[in-house]
Amino acid sequence: MKNPRFDSSRRRWLAALPAAATVPLFAQAPAAGSGARIFNVRDHGAKGDGQTLDTAAVQAAVDACAADRGGVVLIPAGDFLVGTLELKSNVTLRVAAAGRLLGSGKSGDFSAGKGVPPGNGNVVMLYAVNAENVTIEGPGTIDGQGQLFYTGKGDNTGPGGNSAEGYRERPHLGIFYRCRNLVVRDVFLTRSAYHCVRILECRYVRLDGVRIHNRVNLNNDGFHLNSNQYVNIVNCNIQCQDDACALFGSNQFVTVTNSSFSTRWSIFRFGNGESENITISNCLIYDTYGCAIKIRVGAGARLENVSFANLVMRNVTGPISIGLDSNYRRAANATPRPKGVIRNLTFQNIRASVVAVGGQYADMPFKNSFRPGETRSCITLNGVGDDYLEGITFNGVHVTYGGGGTADEAARRDVPKMAGEYFEVGTLPAYGLYARNVRGLSLTDVRFEVVEPDLRPAMVLDHVHDATVNGFAAQGNAKAEVLRCSDCEDVLVTAAKVLTPAAAFVQVDGAGNRGITVDGGDIGKAAEAVRGEGKSAVKVRG
Repeated sequence: MKNPRFDSSRRRWLAALPAAATVPLFAQAPAAGSGARIFNVRDHGAKGDGQTLDTAAVQAAVDACAADRGGVVLIPAGDFLVGTLELKSNVTLRVAAAGRLLGSGKSGDFSAGKGVPPGNGNVVMLYAVNAENVTIEGPGTIDGQGQLFYTGKGDNTGPGGNSAEGYRERPHLGIFYRCRNLVVRDVFLTRSAYHCVRILECRYVRLDGVRIHNRVNLNNDGFHLNSNQYVNIVNCNIQCQDDACALFGSNQFVTVTNSSFSTRWSIFRFGNGESENITISNCLIYDTYGCAIKIRVGAGARLENVSFANLVMRNVTGPISIGLDSNYRRAANATPRPKGVIRNLTFQNIRASVVAVGGQYADMPFKNSFRPGETRSCITLNGVGDDYLEGITFNGVHVTYGGGGTADEAARRDVPKMAGEYFEVGTLPAYGLYARNVRGLSLTDVRFEVVEPDLRPAMVLDHVHDATVNGFAAQGNAKAEVLRCSDCEDVLVTAAKVLTPAAAFVQVDGAGNRGITVDGGDIGKAAEAVRGEGKSAVKVRG
């Protein structure tokens, strides 16, 4: 006889449960094909004639795809005119080879992305927020038609600009905020009204085979990344008007490789936040008339463990500018913040041709203009006040400069104590490398040459402590020194080579120099080995 207390029949067991527990224990299985279907936007009413606004139809296809646990939203052959679209989790937006997703030229067709923060504007054409597994892929085109929003006015976020009067009510091509597993690949992105792709606080991002041409408006960035983790950029080709690959905020675990870049302003731009563990390699930078690598760190920010390797720079200005200033633009009564940090940066195997003055792009509809501080530029390491850059390494860096530096520029000893934009300090008193406030500077196999005669020294070290310069070669000038040291300590120069006649190898300024050693090498083309009021601080051996 069965004991009813232990009756295991299904009927008695279910009857004993509360009513709410009678809901099936397992969710209904997804329908066959769910998550793998293709949603053609024409099936949802899109016309693709380049005239009809297809925003609602394309969004309907995205919503249906997301409701089906994901799949592919297909932009087939045609010109599909749209305003703001939201992409969702598990959705792949695929643009066919003959397909174009066109941004409307009417501002009323665009809005801020729901949940996208307002910094640098949040009006957008394509966006996703808190989404997973979002993919945009080609081989077709996404065209923002940003020339229709051109007013000649930018966002005014640069030096001297009033950002309150900036033009931000224009759509970015794409914004992705706090997304996970984001992929953009094999697609052509062009003519944004503002930045092209903004990636904010995302994790696991892959940008692969993307081509960007973005030169129809001001602030036309390429990739603009802010505080992301685990980002891989590979096989991309970027031509833009503003920053090509900006890394602001706290980006970590980022790799950029096998890509090419050209822009009016900066290629790799870093600023603010706490960024670390970043490698940039095997890239071509060409026709860049701002600063190829631009790094700015202020109070409370940190940049460390960053490597640049195997870069070719052709027809650039800049080419590298690193600035550290914990007091930059800080109000007099502001609460003090921790000092900024720049530490452990490596530049290896770089070949560059640096022009004296930037040029004009045939594919840009408005004219470039250049400030005086953008001409005859050099590699700049610029710590200000008691801020010191630490652990900076150059290895196998060969640069040919346009030259043309004047005697007045060579005579500068009062470089402004600031590290804002690279052009704000004016033309520097070195044609190759200017380093101020650096500890642990290492240069190996570094060679500087000029096309036109330059009256500036090849290298100026100002308050540089613990430096090793091995295998340094540079062209000199019969009226200038090759190397100038000002208030430097523990500097060892070995195996140096002066390539053309120079007035002196080392000019020593000031009484604060200590422990400077020149050991071996071929400096015979210099009329004097050492000159200057602090020459007693230099020991010449061999």
